[in-house]
Amino acid sequence: MKTVFWTGFWVFLADQVTKYIVVHAMGLQRVGSIDFWPPYLNFRMAWNTGINFGLLSGEAGLTRWILIAVAVAICLAVVWWVHRDPAGPWQRISAGLLVGGALGNVVDRLLYGAVADFVNMSCCGIDNPFSFNVADVAVFAGALGLIVFSTDKKAP
Repeated sequence: MKTVFWTGFWVFLADQVTKYIVVHAMGLQRVGSIDFWPPYLNFRMAWNTGINFGLLSGEAGLTRWILIAVAVAICLAVVWWVHRDPAGPWQRISAGLLVGGALGNVVDRLLYGAVADFVNMSCCGIDNPFSFNVADVAVFAGALGLIVFSTDKKAP
């Protein structure tokens, strides 16, 4: 469980620090966009009140609390699952990534009412209109890792 905790802690910290630096210290909240390494890496401010790609962003007040509850429930379920079933090191790291990222976005919803997304990447003539953050990458990598590194003890 130490691995889950420390991985989650460092992901959460990295997410919150990068959001503070880019959104507040660099003033992205005020200026809206900063071309960092165009077109590959840019900062584009996007307040996401829904889930991925702004889905479910209609009823911001109600959706906010539902998404907070769902994220906390998923975190508790993942921690319980990894604690209950002996997990390998990569599965524990994956769980920590998922939990740390989810809690990073929960804190945004509590503080701002929406998730602060700011990383925008485009390439090869494709103009990507979407932004994401460190927590989003960690949640995706953690969920993928839990699938890839899961073990089925019942298989022959």
